[in-house]
Amino acid sequence: MRRYPHGVPAGEISGALGLKANTASSYLSALTQVGLISQTRNGTTLRYSANVTTLRGLFGTLLEDCSQNRPDICLPSTPQIFSPSVERPLNVLFLCTGNSARSILAEALLASFSGGKFQAYSAGTTPAEAPHPDVLALLKAKSHSVDGLTSKTLDVFRAQNTPKMDFVFTVCDQAANEECPSWPGHPMNAHWGLSDPVSNSCTPKDLPKAIEQTYDVLKSRIQKFVDLPFGSLDPQSLQHHLDDLGQQNV
Repeated sequence: MRRYPHGVPAGEISGALGLKANTASSYLSALTQVGLISQTRNGTTLRYSANVTTLRGLFGTLLEDCSQNRPDICLPSTPQIFSPSVERPLNVLFLCTGNSARSILAEALLASFSGGKFQAYSAGTTPAEAPHPDVLALLKAKSHSVDGLTSKTLDVFRAQNTPKMDFVFTVCDQAANEECPSWPGHPMNAHWGLSDPVSNSCTPKDLPKAIEQTYDVLKSRIQKFVDLPFGSLDPQSLQHHLDDLGQQNV
């Protein structure tokens, strides 16, 4: 559900749940048979995604029939959409694991393109000590401010007096799979997963190119996000736009 509407490999599901591969396979098979999830093949990889229509039917029965239609249980909490403005900027939080590259790039990019209508933040589920120096070097070379860019934990945004988020974007698969806090105010969420450009698998020679490619993808997504017609979109339409942006790489 955290990765909806996109499919997730079985290996990631078993890893996130702490299950042995054969145990996870058995559960996934049973859930597929009853229609709660669907299975698709991508090359040699099987991916699983939630069947939301079936899930709605299941939980609708539980919440409506079993609760005798109590409004405090049955009525969904729908986020209110505001048009971003300088007077009422929208708060956006980017999450990844280390908060040293992808989410830092996203924070700096949105700060540059926001026109004062958005406030950008970032955090990590297991943050590094500091943003990667090559990431900061790239941002400086492209005339972005790096003042105030730090690697920080999610706990920073769970304190009582921290800003309430309007949007939360996960920019790595691992962070999306992890148990994240329930954010006050029911912000809209979307998954914009990208490979980690500063992972150990990237050689020093390839590192600058990997960071710049990640920068280019995030730049395109964030520019399109800022240009969305927020005032004319209902929550469902806006969510679809956010999901689509997470699949765009140019």
